[in-house]
Amino acid sequence: QVQLVESGGGSVQAGGSLRLSCTASGSTYSGNYMAWFRQAPGKEREGVARIYTGGGRLIYADSVKGRFTISQDNAKNTVYLQMNSLKPEDTAMYYCAARPRGGLIETVLNPSRYTSWGQGTQVIVSS
Repeated sequence: QVQLVESGGGSVQAGGSLRLSCTASGSTYSGNYMAWFRQAPGKEREGVARIYTGGGRLIYADSVKGRFTISQDNAKNTVYLQMNSLKPEDTAMYYCAARPRGGLIETVLNPSRYTSWGQGTQVIVSS
């Protein structure tokens, strides 16, 4: 498994921006799907965005399409989540996760399929 460390969370007013980072270590970074999930108090963990370390199609939750962008820097083993036009409903703990490529095609991000998780970074959006 790969070890993941997130950073970049914080408090921002509605309409603002934040960029989250997730740096991987301890195992091979390539060949993994890297994803961002979030969990608000009292709610289930939901997928936000996914990227494959080898490139290709990106996946976004409908709620963040057009506002969030996932990207990566393979030289740094780091995945980013650029969050623009933030809304109060984006308030949550954001987690980075990874899983090896393979298995059924994923169209909706399923947290149970991910085998490595970071500790999370808090995002608070005030109105």
